[in-house]
Amino acid sequence: MGKYDALVELLLAVVKEGGDLKEDDNSIPVGISNRHIHLSQTALNTLFGEGYQLTATKDLSQPRQYACKETLTIAGPKGAIEKVRILGPVRNESQVEILQSDCFKLGIVAPVKLSGDLDGTPGITLIGPKGSVILSKGLMVAQRHIHMTPEDAKCYGVKDGEKVTIQTCGLRGGTYANVMIRANNDSALECHIDTEEANAMNLSSTSKITILK
Repeated sequence: MGKYDALVELLLAVVKEGGDLKEDDNSIPVGISNRHIHLSQTALNTLFGEGYQLTATKDLSQPRQYACKETLTIAGPKGAIEKVRILGPVRNESQVEILQSDCFKLGIVAPVKLSGDLDGTPGITLIGPKGSVILSKGLMVAQRHIHMTPEDAKCYGVKDGEKVTIQTCGLRGGTYANVMIRANNDSALECHIDTEEANAMNLSSTSKITILK
């Protein structure tokens, strides 16, 4: 077999396996997120009725977090997006995480933020089956980040709050900078990027990344 034939076989194997040329002992699984909503109990009561409880349909990778059956419409000055999934459990404050391209449809400029950091974020209107809620803040594009425990952080030589660069392999592989480390005892090891970032590098839920310091 010539060098050309061997290269063709390798590339075909890459496509079959989802785009990863290689994995190593330091690889981290990828979690891909679409637009979604986190609600406070107060907002949930207004949108679905007093005392309403979310209906879990699928456990997520992070401990005690789950996707819900319930969806909402989110509306901005220029447009609306229907059937945006709610994630549970309820939080102290509501927030909405969207894709960068959603900003054009909604007519709102949403900053890139870590989940939970609502300072400086614009509001959005949530429309549910029983009512609507106008949030004064909480709309963001999620900053890419890596969840891990403090023990994981020691193994990877990083610390909570540090920004790192990650590398992906494959036919459309490359690097992403400004990836935040989120290290705490309530985390499971996973790198979170949104669907736009995943599509740009042909990543799937079976893909893995490595950290470049």
